[in-house]
Amino acid sequence: MSASNDLAVLIERWFTDRLMRHRGVSSNTIASYRDTFRLLFAFAQTRLGRPPSQLTLRDLDAPFIGAFLEDLEILRSASVRTRNLRLTAIRSFFRYASFEEPAHSAQIQRVLAIPSKRCDKRQLQFLTRPEIEASWPVRIAAHGWDGGITLCCCWPRKRACGSRRSSISTGTR
Repeated sequence: MSASNDLAVLIERWFTDRLMRHRGVSSNTIASYRDTFRLLFAFAQTRLGRPPSQLTLRDLDAPFIGAFLEDLEILRSASVRTRNLRLTAIRSFFRYASFEEPAHSAQIQRVLAIPSKRCDKRQLQFLTRPEIEASWPVRIAAHGWDGGITLCCCWPRKRACGSRRSSISTGTR
């Protein structure tokens, strides 16, 4: 590939062949990855002073990607989760590029070695009684809530009621 359009061709093949045809990813994933590269190209244009059509794979080295991720967090006020999501898209592309462009293996490995940042995970709690009542207002009012086995006495709905009762008892949402 020529140095002037190797990045454009690689990204196009990654989107069309790898993501859409072979992996069959959802349209939401495609949109997220597209947005990542839009942000990356806008950052490259301001940082390097070149339009995206003139970028090469060599321009996207590990320090540049690190600066892009830092810019996301600091200037754009993106959360750590968003930063990690953008990094996931970049890693996916560079994993594809590692097979397509082995001449850039060292640079690609440095980009793939960029770590994700740790973030707090939200703890899910069990449903409280008011939350349970809010989710079943008609059934509880019609049949009463005794906390026991039977929530619904209507035969066609016993399976649905049993499933909901099980969800409430085990704390699933």
